[in-house]
Amino acid sequence: MPGFTTRPQLRGDFGMVASTHWLASATGMSVLERGGNAFDAVVAAGFTLQVVEPHLNGPGGEVPVVFQAAGAAPRVLCGQGVAPAAATIGAYGGMDRIPGSGVLAATVPGAFDAWMLLLRDHGTMTVRDVLDHAIGLAERGYPVLDRIAAAVTALRPVFSRHWAGSAAVYLPHGTAPAPGSRLRNPALAATYRRIVAEAEGAGGDREEQIEAARRAWSQGFVAGAVGDFLASPVPSGTGEPQRALLTAQDMADWSASYEEPVGVAYGTHTVHKTGPWGQGPTMLQQFRLAEALGTGHDVRDGISADFVHRVAEAAKLAFADREAWYGDPDFTDVPLKELLGPDYTAGRAALVDDARASMEQRPGRIGARSPFEPPLYVPGRTPGDRTTGEPTVRDAAVSNPADLRGDTCHVDVVDSFGNMVSATPSGGWLSSSPVIPDLGFPLGSRAQMFWLDPDSPNALAPRKRPRTTLSPTLVTREDGQAVLAIGTPGGDQQDQWTFTALLRILNGVDDLQEALDTPMFHTNAFPSSFHPRETVPGDLVVEPGVGEDTIAELMARGHRVQVAQPWSLGRLAAVARDPDTGELRAAADARASQGYAAGR
Repeated sequence: MPGFTTRPQLRGDFGMVASTHWLASATGMSVLERGGNAFDAVVAAGFTLQVVEPHLNGPGGEVPVVFQAAGAAPRVLCGQGVAPAAATIGAYGGMDRIPGSGVLAATVPGAFDAWMLLLRDHGTMTVRDVLDHAIGLAERGYPVLDRIAAAVTALRPVFSRHWAGSAAVYLPHGTAPAPGSRLRNPALAATYRRIVAEAEGAGGDREEQIEAARRAWSQGFVAGAVGDFLASPVPSGTGEPQRALLTAQDMADWSASYEEPVGVAYGTHTVHKTGPWGQGPTMLQQFRLAEALGTGHDVRDGISADFVHRVAEAAKLAFADREAWYGDPDFTDVPLKELLGPDYTAGRAALVDDARASMEQRPGRIGARSPFEPPLYVPGRTPGDRTTGEPTVRDAAVSNPADLRGDTCHVDVVDSFGNMVSATPSGGWLSSSPVIPDLGFPLGSRAQMFWLDPDSPNALAPRKRPRTTLSPTLVTREDGQAVLAIGTPGGDQQDQWTFTALLRILNGVDDLQEALDTPMFHTNAFPSSFHPRETVPGDLVVEPGVGEDTIAELMARGHRVQVAQPWSLGRLAAVARDPDTGELRAAADARASQGYAAGR
């Protein structure tokens, strides 16, 4: 018997787009209808998300992409910018953690170059085509979400006192925009119009235009404006002047790149993720542990206490390994083969006690190598600083801030040719650092994810990628053809919420919407990736939909259960394709009342 769904799963054979905002999904579908492919559509949708979800991402941020072009193998596009050349541990002057906001935490903006590279190599449309919707929304205005209004209201004192560029965009007429009102960003529209003009000035060849746009960003007027803005100290959220480490030369020296994904088989499918410069392999470790623990085969029957307990305990082990071993593999030897191996997995699975929740950090040893164990910080915020390391608004009335941690954007696209893309754009949100007046967007703060301890595999180093939380997912079947793209916003929770939904899908829940509507849960019992890097031992956040009996049983096993608001955990999106019939499907989470799927 079919389970409960908040809305229907979409089915068709032309194209499908699912994202965290209806305007991004509509943009992607518009591009498909005009003859574009999945890559054209995802790029256009990505630029739209920068405009309509500015509290969650922006042009100064980054994007990882996992994709498969029809007839080719899965690939990863790394749009995660690196640390500046001057970003040494010593440059942070004795700090124990990199700030969560302000220009000290800026890495090279990576999203623009990544989107352009994907468009050049796999798309069919021009720079103008994929920027048209974003420019129009920035010029004419877009509807203000409740969360945008809440974020700007909370940050109004910072904008009006310290961040004049942010005030010019987000405090029109000196006041925060009301929910449902329209907000414009003419400076960002002008930036993108100039990029289009410079691209078309390079001639009529599509690829030459794209290369001209990339140069305008990394070596031209955009990089120049960033460099000029950072040439003098920039106030932090408390007004303290900060001398940035990022320079225009850092932008000129970096470009997006392709690499092989990391994948593990689960049943008749293979799950593909980014390398350990992202947290994606934690999901792969969780799949290995699920096999070892026998978790998931009965998940069609609902979310039981046994299921939640085992998934949460396995997540604690995987995320402890994340802190112990993950980092940019260009700089550190990440023992990924061992972490995903059967012997190591068996040893880790044996640590799971079905009767009791663990309160410890338990990273594993790899041969003679000892794991890095970071310091444990208790939950809390820097007094007097309204800016946030995470792209979300914290509600002081909530006793456990973990309830509201983490957010960003996500988009998945599939077309009738078999191209499939999963992308999680983030960074450069409006609470991260001041808007650069000449450009209309702030820089990102992804460097906060580095540790300032040289023993960490994720220790800060010049031109190194921070170990990000952004984690899109692609699934292929036995013959190598892509059948599913899925993901969610949510910081450290991304590979927990997506794992829960995906475990259901791969164990027989055919309706994507039903899988996404599953009551969600996650643990915060490991160091947060975001400043102030707190850990909440034994923490387990659940939606009330898991049921009172399940909650009571989890508490009896020792979990420190926090019951979140209904329908508050995750904003999943997914698209699927049946290579045998050509049928396409899509679904988007109803949580937050803004994600939608579109297709036919």
